[in-house]
Amino acid sequence: MAHLEYLIIHCTATPEHREVTANEIYRWHTNPKDKGGRGWSKPGYSEMIHLDGTIEELVPYNDDHWVDNWEVSFGAKGMNYKSRHIVYVGGCDKNMKPKDTRTDAQKEALEMYVKSHTTLQPQWRIAAHYHFSRKACPSFDVEQWLKEINVKQKNIYTKNPTVL
Repeated sequence: MAHLEYLIIHCTATPEHREVTANEIYRWHTNPKDKGGRGWSKPGYSEMIHLDGTIEELVPYNDDHWVDNWEVSFGAKGMNYKSRHIVYVGGCDKNMKPKDTRTDAQKEALEMYVKSHTTLQPQWRIAAHYHFSRKACPSFDVEQWLKEINVKQKNIYTKNPTVL
């Protein structure tokens, strides 16, 4: 059990306007590698934001300041034991190039989620998957967006954070 430190934002890396189901996420992440999956025991995300803004829980958790073993999801290697991971459906254009495809409903849901959870978890730093891997995920500038929605600077992760 570790102290909860990060909320990491992801995209499903699927084309815009294409919905994704929880079952698809589970298959992509938990099927054996020889069957097209990653072979993990659980999915990489705690929750998923659908195109209509609905938030679906994928890995159960409680709202305390700790990440119990049963709460771990596998979204960013080396960070999972101290993070929660949320994914929005989309993140690619029709040619599978990175693109911010968040619908207005997804933007609203993600904003509400970030703000409500930083109230519950004031120590959280909000980060993007790209902070911890060589990927474009979640296909938008998370730091800029967090500033636009008035998230406190202390909650915005940067590679070289300013000591506050």
